[in-house]
Amino acid sequence: MRLDPFYLIVDNAAWIERLVPLGVRLVQLRVKDRPAAVLREEIRRGRVVCAAHGAQLVVNDHWRLAIEEGCDCVHLGQEDLAEADRGAIRRAGLKLGLSTHDDVELDTALAADPDYLALGPIWPTILKAMKWAPQTPERLGDWRRRVGDLPLVAIGGITVERLPEVFANGADVAAVVTDITRHADPEGRTREWLAATAPYRQPTPASPRAGDAA
Repeated sequence: MRLDPFYLIVDNAAWIERLVPLGVRLVQLRVKDRPAAVLREEIRRGRVVCAAHGAQLVVNDHWRLAIEEGCDCVHLGQEDLAEADRGAIRRAGLKLGLSTHDDVELDTALAADPDYLALGPIWPTILKAMKWAPQTPERLGDWRRRVGDLPLVAIGGITVERLPEVFANGADVAAVVTDITRHADPEGRTREWLAATAPYRQPTPASPRAGDAA
């Protein structure tokens, strides 16, 4: 799975409508504890915006709705992975991303044959209470060696200023939540992230021109 190095994570479709048009190419919709009808509408709104701007939409947890709504990818935590129908996810053509926080979870995730893995929290995070200590950037190097060619996403306490350290230690992608959504100028901060991750962004393959050999 080819991932943009800038992975935005938001908790409602309004953020997607606000920030994806700035140039975001990879966004996760992480909506918790909402009725199914509301979740479906949030996913639909996010999908419309992402389709219009060439962005990949990742749905957190709600794999059934992601399948029904024709999304690109679903991201699961370890508890959700244990309950999910991976066969149904694969048959629907969705990519699968998984969270990991320790060695046991890494082994479990690798056995599920994911399309990418996330490691976190790299630094302390204010987003939610975590039972795991910060992993530190150095541990990304260990995960890099163990996951092989799988795209590796770093998450947790990452800011624009910390990006060079994240990528230098082996991450392919940096995920962000609060550094943008709790920033005084989310649009301005998003532009800073886009500029800072640009050197790590792979060019999009050119489409074949008419008359080129097949």
